[in-house]
Amino acid sequence: MSIYVGNLAYSITPENLTEVFSDYGTVKRVHVPTDRETGRMRGFAFVEMDSSTEEAEAIDGLNGAEWMGRELKVNEARPRENNRSSSKY
Repeated sequence: MSIYVGNLAYSITPENLTEVFSDYGTVKRVHVPTDRETGRMRGFAFVEMDSSTEEAEAIDGLNGAEWMGRELKVNEARPRENNRSSSKY
């Protein structure tokens, strides 16, 4: 499972997220997507932890929490949808 973290300040770093999520367990990976054109952070990230139990605790503990002046949106990441479908409706 992967955790979606939304409504992030644009100034956050992967290290910031690792520090916050490590209160709930071992952080295996943090991915902070950036805009292809500007290189600017897009306001969300994905975090993977060592176990699904740790991920569930992090979601429960951080969803709705205020961090860096913003209310975090933290939930289980959904699979990416393919919007480049060749079929037409």
